[in-house]
Amino acid sequence: MMNRILREEARLIVLKALRQQPDEQLNSELLRLTLETFGISRERAWVHDELRWLRDMGAVTLTEAGSILVATLTEKGARHVERRTVIEGVKRPARPEA
Repeated sequence: MMNRILREEARLIVLKALRQQPDEQLNSELLRLTLETFGISRERAWVHDELRWLRDMGAVTLTEAGSILVATLTEKGARHVERRTVIEGVKRPARPEA
């Protein structure tokens, strides 16, 4: 159960991090470091697995660049971050403060 919660949280952190970029892109190493700042310390291979899962759900597209992956947010991924749709398996974002 904790593993599922951790993965759902990590997936949301990834989508939010992509949404904050001007081009909505980040590479897997920068995303790994971002997750670390939120207390989720995992190997790059784990991050790659989560990025592939997000790709399979239509939330991101992926491009290989050597040993890293570059993730780009899709419209579906952005809609999840904005609470306009739900992607099962990704934590739901908190409501914006009023």
